[in-house]
Amino acid sequence: MSFSKEINAFLGFYLREEDVGQNRAEATLPRLAELNAYVAVSSTRQPLSQDLLAPFQVVVLTNSSLEEQLWVGDFCHSHGIKLVVADTRGLFGQLFCDFGDDMVVTDTNGEQPLSAMVSMVTKGCPGEVTCLDEARHGFETGDFVTFTEVEGMEELNGCGPVEIRVLGPYTFSIGDTSGFGDYVRGGIVTQVKMPKHIRFKRLREALAEPELMITDFGKAERPPIMHWGWQALHRFIRQHGRPPRPRHQVGTRGALGTWRAPGPAPKWPPVMAPPPVGDLGDMETTKSCTKMAVSGKFTPITQWLYFDALECLPEENKETRNSRYDGQIAVFGAELQAKLGAQKYFVVGAGAIGCELLKNFAMVGLGCGPEGCVTVTDMDTIEKSNLNRQFLFRPWDVTKLKSERAAAAVREMNPALQVSSRPDRVGPDTERVYDDDFFEALDGVANALDNVDARLYMDRRCVYYRKPLLESGTLGTKGNVQVVIPFLSESYSSSQDPPEKAIPICTLKNFPNAIEHTLQWARDEFEGLFKQPAENVNQYLTWVSGVGGGTQQPPCTPPIAPTLHGTPRTPCMAPTLPGTPRTPYIAPISLKTNSGTLFWSGPKRCPHPLVFDPDNPLHLDYVMAAANLFAQSYGIGGSRDRGAVAELLRHVRVPPFAPKAGVRIHVSDQELQSTTTALDDGRLEELKASLPSPEELPGFRMFPIDFEKDDDTNFHMDFIVAASNLRAENYDIPPADRHKSKLIAGKIIPAIATTTGAVVGLACLELYKLVQGHRRLGSYKNAFLNLALPFVGFSEPLACPRNKYYEVEWTLWDRFEVQGLQPDGQEMTLRQFLAYFKKEHRLEITMLSQGVSMLYSFFMPAAKLRERHDQPMTEIVARVSKKKVGRHVKALVFELCCNDDTDADIEVPYVRYTIR
Repeated sequence: MSFSKEINAFLGFYLREEDVGQNRAEATLPRLAELNAYVAVSSTRQPLSQDLLAPFQVVVLTNSSLEEQLWVGDFCHSHGIKLVVADTRGLFGQLFCDFGDDMVVTDTNGEQPLSAMVSMVTKGCPGEVTCLDEARHGFETGDFVTFTEVEGMEELNGCGPVEIRVLGPYTFSIGDTSGFGDYVRGGIVTQVKMPKHIRFKRLREALAEPELMITDFGKAERPPIMHWGWQALHRFIRQHGRPPRPRHQVGTRGALGTWRAPGPAPKWPPVMAPPPVGDLGDMETTKSCTKMAVSGKFTPITQWLYFDALECLPEENKETRNSRYDGQIAVFGAELQAKLGAQKYFVVGAGAIGCELLKNFAMVGLGCGPEGCVTVTDMDTIEKSNLNRQFLFRPWDVTKLKSERAAAAVREMNPALQVSSRPDRVGPDTERVYDDDFFEALDGVANALDNVDARLYMDRRCVYYRKPLLESGTLGTKGNVQVVIPFLSESYSSSQDPPEKAIPICTLKNFPNAIEHTLQWARDEFEGLFKQPAENVNQYLTWVSGVGGGTQQPPCTPPIAPTLHGTPRTPCMAPTLPGTPRTPYIAPISLKTNSGTLFWSGPKRCPHPLVFDPDNPLHLDYVMAAANLFAQSYGIGGSRDRGAVAELLRHVRVPPFAPKAGVRIHVSDQELQSTTTALDDGRLEELKASLPSPEELPGFRMFPIDFEKDDDTNFHMDFIVAASNLRAENYDIPPADRHKSKLIAGKIIPAIATTTGAVVGLACLELYKLVQGHRRLGSYKNAFLNLALPFVGFSEPLACPRNKYYEVEWTLWDRFEVQGLQPDGQEMTLRQFLAYFKKEHRLEITMLSQGVSMLYSFFMPAAKLRERHDQPMTEIVARVSKKKVGRHVKALVFELCCNDDTDADIEVPYVRYTIR
């Protein structure tokens, strides 16, 4: 089929205006091939036939007739070919999967198998397993588990997967253990993912007996209606050779009248793709592929999924305008298209989500009018690893700014897009760039960020400037969308995720039992060896030489003393292996506690020391990485000659390890903190006196090393992997390969293109509602999805909490507006400010602050209060904060503590104090 200028903008992702009149597949091919040079892509104009389909493992049908779907479905099912049918009609989407008579899924959710440590196993039928109460086991009834490292009841270690029944958050039963030995101690129980067999009906059968996946339980009645309505639409097209005309009631009734279906008739606007359907279809195709099917990754849709976004519709619609947005105009009307073109939006981030947002904005015409604009900012540059999920970038863009190249790419897709790029990180440091004028001119913000702190900052800015916010995030196959609507919904900051569970320090230092513990220990070692000492030394030298003006405190002497005392001219790395455990010398394996239980039990694994061997590759990896990193921190050359270093190490005499006397094992962080002691003054002065002066080290400085996981030549990950796996060997913990170590130590958040596309598509549906100005909270949808299960769910955004003082209701979107400049041109003083609130709002201010600066309090000394009473507010702010109010600042934010007429404390909004 050829590409016409009037075609819906969404179909033009890979197409440009110069492709008008060309065959769609052939015009798309070169740009599709650019995405991945390792994937062979081709096109054909041949009509569908059995000979054409036979060589393929997966067939995906889009925009096809029901007759074509049926014969292709019969052929594919009979020949073991997987089939995906994806289609969209206006704000409706349809997806169907047929992966054969017996598809085996061995990993339904893609999550790491759960694991827990055992504290007791009873003998009985059934036997009961109790896990340590440090964390819930997380298992479900029907799960299968295996056991390792159980002492006493060794029969459990050799048995196959056992089905369990959950008895509580820390207990479950496993069947008959009455004939097993007596449990002594230890043991790890691990979830086993058992194969799941799924039978798919062929399309012809599934049409008559549909299995429907529900995505929105607020619309649970709609999928059956859409299932039958879609077939009616196919029949109308077959009879008339065309779909019903947009909003043509006779045509719609005629279409639905040809098919008897339960429920009311759906409306069928013209073609405009709801973006999530394509991405969900992509994910299902991935699940069906041979390599994925062999590994059985993720659960497929069985078998129908229907989607609609009717909440996006406006009340009135206009005619089409013979433009690239005609499909969209037919659905929403020309008035909305004009509003989209006039929008001014700020996209924060140009990574995976940012690229998808910009692409969709270009396709729907956001910011494409003479008054509109889109600004995108991102301080990062493009890396090769970005290319698999950030589709606006190409190999030749590597090392260039993400924001700049993303803007250029979407400008090529739609030359009308008014897009500008910036390389700034959003935050307090860039508020001179993104100032009051910038935010006040915006119509909305779309976040594409990868950290919570930046999200919270942008959320605060949107609340302050009363701008809508589209918030999106992904984590592997999981994703979410939150829409923040001024004066209607709560903000992103209104709720918080539970904090990540930190690993106790005593576990890292003395009792690691999982590879995550040794990797975190290795990361701490990296910081403690190659970054912090160098920073402390540089700070010491700067302080001693008086660069800091004598106002800084000198760095702590004990940490820098060994570093400065051992200042080398050549690297000298003694081949002592990391984490040599002192614990077996202090607490032998037979040690018992006061209660008579074995000390080395439960999560405490008894370690054993390692003997250095220069012929052991892992030992040599550690020495090579550590020596080169030490050399870098001292600014001297290293060596990459493993053979030469190994030969040198064969002649090094390693002294036997001797633990210090009086060392005690701390079994908890509280105990560790309570026994931490500082050096006495005499010893501290002795160390200070022994430090070399800057004159003894003319021009010397050290080079702190910041951990960088993505450079395979810098020895960073080499050190982490070697140190972690050596410590794991100390404690008999299974090691991790480089890839797994990099994921954990680098805290890498996996990104999948299909998840990103689905999330952004759902976010853009909320954009339509924001631009139209929907004022009913129920019209908006927060979305949550996990494509591995698969699961897609929606919920209404929570309303903003309401507060009250006197009879005045207020929310987080409300504030006191105070004009700082009086009619005579003079600024309000503190005395006038306090009097204003007493007179206008019947509020007595007891404390007044701006940021971290306390400007006024009722307990302030009388002399200071008299001094400030008649000073202008901005002058007080400047004096207290010791910072001048920037000329870019149009208003200040004040926080109040107030009493009402009865002297009771009451909660009130903040103050926006306008000064310009």
